[in-house]
Amino acid sequence: MDEQSLQMEKKFDRGFQALDAIFEFVSTFVSRLKLDGGVAYSINLAVEELFTNMVKYNSGAGDRILIRVFKEPKTVVVELVDFNVDPFDPETVREVSTDAPIDERTPGGLGLHLVKSIVDKISYEYQDRQMKVTVVKRLGS
Repeated sequence: MDEQSLQMEKKFDRGFQALDAIFEFVSTFVSRLKLDGGVAYSINLAVEELFTNMVKYNSGAGDRILIRVFKEPKTVVVELVDFNVDPFDPETVREVSTDAPIDERTPGGLGLHLVKSIVDKISYEYQDRQMKVTVVKRLGS
């Protein structure tokens, strides 16, 4: 298998019980590409947070969630596709004020804030009741 063009994808049941299988899936991808620990951590955290949000918040959903990971020349790209859902753009989530005292913070949004802080790009597409969130993580310097 040519590591320059490695792409893996799999659909996972909509539920938190799928997380172990998702971690194994991502770990296989990371191992095949021999990615460093920092990149692996970023990919795992992003996948876990985005998948969990899709399970918890995507109304109208019932289908499995597709996770696709692939390597481009200087990046790793992760796509999560949720089917038969209402639109929800993660970019519309208000920024979390991490400097505010804990008792003045509004619950929610911290996971997405963490994802945005550890990846290089996050984008959202919605068409025909299909939502796709893509994250990009640069490799090396």
